Amino acid sequence: MISDSTLPARAWLVVALLWVVGMLNYLDRVIITTMHGSLIEAIPMTEAQFGLLTSVFLWVYGILSPFAGFLADRFNRSRVIVISLFAWSVLTWLTAHATTFHGLLITRALMGISEACYIPAALALIADYHRGSTRSLATGVHMSGIMVGSGLGGLGGWIAEHYGWTRAFAIFGLVGIAYTLVVALLLRDRPADAPDEGARILPRPQINLVDALRSLFAQRGFIFALCYWGLLGLAGWAVVGWMPTYLNEHFKLSQGTAGLSATGYLQFSALIGVLVGGYWADRWSKVNARARIYVPLIGILVAAPGILLASSLNWLPFALAGLVCFGLAKAFSDSNMMPILCTVADARYRATGYGVLNLFSCVIGGLTIYAGGILRDAKVDVSHVFQFAAGSMLVCAALLFFIRPTVPADR
Repeated sequence: MISDSTLPARAWLVVALLWVVGMLNYLDRVIITTMHGSLIEAIPMTEAQFGLLTSVFLWVYGILSPFAGFLADRFNRSRVIVISLFAWSVLTWLTAHATTFHGLLITRALMGISEACYIPAALALIADYHRGSTRSLATGVHMSGIMVGSGLGGLGGWIAEHYGWTRAFAIFGLVGIAYTLVVALLLRDRPADAPDEGARILPRPQINLVDALRSLFAQRGFIFALCYWGLLGLAGWAVVGWMPTYLNEHFKLSQGTAGLSATGYLQFSALIGVLVGGYWADRWSKVNARARIYVPLIGILVAAPGILLASSLNWLPFALAGLVCFGLAKAFSDSNMMPILCTVADARYRATGYGVLNLFSCVIGGLTIYAGGILRDAKVDVSHVFQFAAGSMLVCAALLFFIRPTVPADR
């Protein structure tokens, strides 16, 4: 087991830098879901088209994720992250200048391309720096930035309500462009074994995509992880994509209040969940090799009733309590997915493997959000989507149980 004292000098600096990048990554992608009324008023569209704005992002993002992950495995991870951050920040800023539905659709699709490169590279870079007893916690700390970004996404609805829908995209796009300079100056790939600042940079292994995919799919544990992550994406994106609208209409909240409630309660609880789940899994893994599997499994069994509670009751405090329960417990999976992947995939193909997981998750998540829009156009209550998502989480728990580690935890 590798102790904290042997970590490279930049190990926690990398997590801190990527925390902000992860926050911006999810903030920029989520804000559009919280400004439903303002956006439809400014640019007329059907409910299915509104859902499609998020779905097209997810489909493009998912389809390109394996290739983006391969780039991070094949080349310099930190450079891939810098280029990705700059590109999606520029596109966020450009979204504020769209005047038609098709213009919005194009910017969202292009954002899917640019953002696809970030998560696989970031999580693989953190796994490079943090081995053994700090891996789940370091991943969880980074994922907490994503939760904060998703929570701040609720500001999009508030800003749109008070200043117009374009203002949020313009502000957050410029913030991302400025932060790119900081990341470019400070972020580096993991040094080769030596912890000092002057150590040479670990060279990227010479790999090809076909070999990477062949190696990944030869592992039964990876296939179970793929199905698990895809179904979990169904539940997660159903809540992110339609909970603000559900609270707005079901409980008669204003657009801004509904957006802040849906993202705020959900992501604040998830922020706690990723830290608790990461710390718990790291501690337990010292005595149980399957701890990083059992912790998210327990979380899923708690989160499924939470989403049912949030979407089935007519009293707002109970609905918010269910949302908090769902966010807290589901987040155990977010802090442990890359550590789980590290136990069932060759170390050379981690970013590619996470990209494949993202592909399956985002395609299913995008279909779920689009289906929600179709159901709303057909006057069917979107709560049925949440109920189906809860059922899918029970299948996730069963899939997790069958994953068996095949790679040493300190690789």
